[in-house]
Amino acid sequence: MLKRKFTQCLEHFLMEEPNKILLVNGARQIGKSYLIRYVGKKLFTHFVEINLKEDKEGEQVFADVHTTNDLYMRLSNYYAEPLGDKSNTLVFLDEIQSYPHLMTMLKFLNQEARYRYIASGSQLGVALSATPSVPLGSVTIEQMYPLDFEEFLWASGIGKEWIDNIQGSFLREEALDESTHNLLLKRFQYYLLIGGLPEAVNKYLIDRNMVRVRQTHKDIHNLYRIDASQYDEEYKLIIRKIYDLIPSNLENRKKRVVYKNIENKTGKTFADYANEFEYLTNSGITLEVAAISNPRFPLVESEQKRLVKLYLNDVGLLTNLLYGLNVNAILQDTKSINLGTVYESVVAQELTAHGFKLHYYDNKQKGEVDFLIDDYDHLKVLPIEIKSGKDYTQHSALTKFLDTPDYGIDRAIVFSNERKIFKRKGVTYLPIYYSMFLHSKLREESLILPELEMPQ
Repeated sequence: MLKRKFTQCLEHFLMEEPNKILLVNGARQIGKSYLIRYVGKKLFTHFVEINLKEDKEGEQVFADVHTTNDLYMRLSNYYAEPLGDKSNTLVFLDEIQSYPHLMTMLKFLNQEARYRYIASGSQLGVALSATPSVPLGSVTIEQMYPLDFEEFLWASGIGKEWIDNIQGSFLREEALDESTHNLLLKRFQYYLLIGGLPEAVNKYLIDRNMVRVRQTHKDIHNLYRIDASQYDEEYKLIIRKIYDLIPSNLENRKKRVVYKNIENKTGKTFADYANEFEYLTNSGITLEVAAISNPRFPLVESEQKRLVKLYLNDVGLLTNLLYGLNVNAILQDTKSINLGTVYESVVAQELTAHGFKLHYYDNKQKGEVDFLIDDYDHLKVLPIEIKSGKDYTQHSALTKFLDTPDYGIDRAIVFSNERKIFKRKGVTYLPIYYSMFLHSKLREESLILPELEMPQ
């Protein structure tokens, strides 16, 4: 079994949050059901799993459930053994977006508290926006993603203690020795090829056969395209077109979505495709990066939806589309191949998995910076530039960005393949694998409020 960070999230919620229902959102094929099943069977005597997508496409046992008593009756028929109570029974409603009326019912199931519940879905964001009565106050929504780079290292046999030592070097801004650097960089290159989809990782671990890994990438990419085609008739063809254009958009200099290319119509803007973008991002199959022209902390106050970049949710899917079985494009650092798109995609994947909302800097006079994230420790904006070549110290847009007094930003990061760490004019140069240690959460000690003084 692949070790996942989300396991701790599931266990903590089920043990420490008895009065809410957990909704796990995320794209298909990222391991949601497997992990919930594993944790559920581990913590509860009775574990009931119902795949509502399969039910809707088959017997439709739960299609006409409109009261909690209806559901209890179906559950008793569905599960062979007598069910217990809230202390020892967990009901897992998988792909709950298939039946929106059950999402509304969660509030009442939670109030009656006969059993514990957990639900998951691959399009919960889309479904919730269309649900007339969202059960606010009764549910907690958590997002799950493919394996990040650290989880990939665990899967490939590198232990937590070794990674903790590496993280210590990152925190001290120390370079690793040559052999450790080369080992990590090679693992990073493998991650670019394999990505973090559990089935692809497991295929790699069995026999290192990239033919099987790439077939998995093809199958999942096609699955995502098919899911898009099952969406609303008015939007499905446009959704697929936007999704199919992502690799070619990323190969352009600007990398942003060109709206006129979607339907070959001039004058189109983001607003014309808002529903399609909502599907692609809320279903978890793409990562959206919104433009910022005048950066202020927090970035959400300054974001612009008119200029958007989209990345695939998994870097393995991208490298399959770009290079197929030619793994040397990445492993041998072929000079004719520009890996900038791939490096940006994997950092977008890392930052998203670690809780950051993605933005990039766009200014007609100053240029573009790959990513802007909120630095909660310093309450400032942190610009990040990704470099895949030898000219990693050349970044005119980033330099102009830092030289703008109105922004008040004096710190930036450049990630590259280089081992050495140094600082120059506010920029810290770090090896690309250190991106796995950027997290949006504040240190625990900074979350403890001081005691209030009592009035005399």
